Amino acid sequence: MASNFSVFDISGRAMSAQLVRLNTTASNLANAGTIAGSEAEAFRSLKPVFRTVMDDHGRATVQVDQVTTSKMAPSKRHDPSNPLADKDGNVWQAAVDSAAEMVEMVETARQYQNNVQVLETAKGLINETLRMGQ
Repeated sequence: MASNFSVFDISGRAMSAQLVRLNTTASNLANAGTIAGSEAEAFRSLKPVFRTVMDDHGRATVQVDQVTTSKMAPSKRHDPSNPLADKDGNVWQAAVDSAAEMVEMVETARQYQNNVQVLETAKGLINETLRMGQ
């Protein structure tokens, strides 16, 4: 990559990546417990895959490389009264671990807040440097 990252670039990109992570977690939690008429139609949780991006001086930041679908299988449940049930009376519940998604959400919020703090610190240092020059 032929660019130079500043502290603002690094933290801004990291915050953007964490926002994608938070959005996928929110989508997973919103779809937890949903029912489908077949295993193929059942929702599977989403996970972003991050990739390290380096500049010419060895400074690194992150970017979202892709968003993958979990390999976890949806759970089959016999519920013949459900209008989505197949001919055998089965429905499939979304493949989402709600507890793990809540942990993911807390972790994401902390990572995002860490980057906000980095930006606030950098801004404060720049302001102090400018005041020293007056």
